[in-house]
Parts: sequence; C-alpha cells; structure tokens
Amino acid sequence: MAKREIGEINAGSMADIAFLLLIFFLVTTTMDVDTGIARQLPPIPEDKADTDAEVKERNIFAVLINAQDKLLVNCRPMELEELREKSKEFIKSNPNDPTLPEMEEVQIDGINKPVLVSAGIISLRNDRGTTYGRYIEVQNELVAAYSELRNEAAFEYFGKRTYDELNEDQQKAIREVYPQRISEAEPKNIGGN
Repeated sequence: MAKREIGEINAGSMADIAFLLLIFFLVTTTMDVDTGIARQLPPIPEDKADTDAEVKERNIFAVLINAQDKLLVNCRPMELEELREKSKEFIKSNPNDPTLPEMEEVQIDGINKPVLVSAGIISLRNDRGTTYGRYIEVQNELVAAYSELRNEAAFEYFGKRTYDELNEDQQKAIREVYPQRISEAEPKNIGGN
C-alpha cells in the first residue's frame, strides 16, 4: 500500500484575513467611557475681587454629610427631604430674623424697585466615606432650592412661570436677586465611621 500524501492548505492569506478582522472589530466596537458628573459650575463673578473675606456665622448654612450618609445642617441632624425647604428659607432670608443671613437692599437693572438680597452662603462638606449617590442627592436638593426661588422670582418680577422663559437680561437680574452661592470644601473625616 502506498501512502497517500495529504495536500497542504494554503495559509498565505490567513495573516491578511486576521488583519482585516482585527480592523473590523476595532472600528465597530464601542468602549464605555466614564463621562463624569454632568454639572456646570457657577461662573466666576465678573466684578468681585478674589478675596478671603470674613463671613459671619449667621450667613453660613453649613451642610455636612458623614460616612453613613447622614446630614448635619448647622450642627443639627436633618433628613434629605427637609433640606430643600430649609435651604430656601435660608436663601430667601428675613431681615427681622437674627438667625438668618444679613440682607442688603440693592437696585438691580431690569427690576424697577429695590430688592433685598441675602448675604447667605451654603457650605457643603462631605466625609471621605460619603457615597457618591448621597453627595449628588444633597447637591441636587441645594441646586433645586435655588431653581425654585428663581422660578418664583421670575413670576414675581416679570410675570413668567419659570426662569427659563426669561430673556438673558431678565435672567441676569434674577441671578443677582438669588446668586447661587454654594461653597464646596475638600472632603475630610467628619466622623460617624
């Protein structure tokens, strides 16, 4: 019996095919990319000098989030559900209440009467152990407080239902009535491990 030879497989074009498949998968595959937090920081005030001014204690609304995601607002425990209303009360202020921020009467372009503007600043600080979810929830409540007050002011001063319906000059005037002053400090170990 004679041995029969097995024919060779031509592998000359295998490298080309592998290269084409590699290119195909590189072009058609999508990669997950972390985009971060979709949050726009407030702009730097145009006419204010960068100074380290002393801020009176009554003008600060201190919001702390501990490692167990519990809130401490002005040294008192608070639930997340209460934060927006308490923030609005602080931001709006009341010149007759010595526990709320000081107010200054300001004439704002576009508004034909003097307006009382609060000197209040919201200070947000979290623990290194705070979860991102809780941090974002707290930040959203604080921003929502400003949004609601700006919507109310849009109606009061310009008869529009929302701040977004105003023109650019009117929006600027409302931002002067309720400037978004949220100071975010570096995380540290607040406690509650």
